Amino acid sequence: MNPSPHLRAAALAAALLAWTAALIPVQWAALALRARLARVVPRLYHRGVSRMMGIDIRVAGRPPGPPPTLFVCNHASYFDIVVLSCVLDAAFVAKAEVAGWPLFGLLAKLARTVFVVRRASRSGAHRDEMRARLEEGGSLILFPEGTSGDGNRVLPFNSTFFAVAQRPVGGRPLAVQPVTVAYTALDNLPMSRRQRPWLSWYGDMSLLGHMWRFLGMGTARVDVWLHEPVAIDRYGSRKALARACEHAVADGLSALLAGRRPESGTAPGAATDQAAVPFARKARCGPLSP
Repeated sequence: MNPSPHLRAAALAAALLAWTAALIPVQWAALALRARLARVVPRLYHRGVSRMMGIDIRVAGRPPGPPPTLFVCNHASYFDIVVLSCVLDAAFVAKAEVAGWPLFGLLAKLARTVFVVRRASRSGAHRDEMRARLEEGGSLILFPEGTSGDGNRVLPFNSTFFAVAQRPVGGRPLAVQPVTVAYTALDNLPMSRRQRPWLSWYGDMSLLGHMWRFLGMGTARVDVWLHEPVAIDRYGSRKALARACEHAVADGLSALLAGRRPESGTAPGAATDQAAVPFARKARCGPLSP
């Protein structure tokens, strides 16, 4: 007999809080000592979260190349953080307000998130902050929509933060890899357009109320499509690069929500064979080596 949604939510919340409390001191110490472990602990943490919740993450497309890479992704839920951390070895770029959120702001800081103010007057400073992290040899995950959506469509990409790709990093053009994240099933049943916002968090939804319902819903399937990496010299400007990445991510989302499976290594904007093709791999999390 399955537990009620409220019992499931309560049990998961208790387990997640205990897991969080156990790893916060470890990551704090790793950061203080500047240990390589500081890159591993956030991914280990999200691996635990994913396993506790029974999340089925399926990955297709081109595996990430050597860092640094700027991953640009659509954004539907706070759970995108867990999913993408399981798949990609990279830190996140987040709006500055997140740093002040109770608990979540602390977790974001411990995960070495780059915080930005989404104003044109600060774009140069934030470009430099992102470049500094990339020059250190780390990769970044960016949500160019600037906010989360309902999970059924991709919002326009803001080209401002693509400016970091206008100059070489480490002596070579910065690789920019579009990534599509799609919430496609709940309790092994395909999700409808109406159901998908149950997992998406957007607009004026209450964060805690949405999380409680999310924890009580059951297991979810998330499909991640890693598109072909590109560089700005292929498009000539950051705006053209942003549009190309937006179209790749949007086309990927449309295909995944329709139940069509991508072929590995499809280039952004290229014609695709949308026949049912098995996903490249299925995993709770990617490799944890720093």
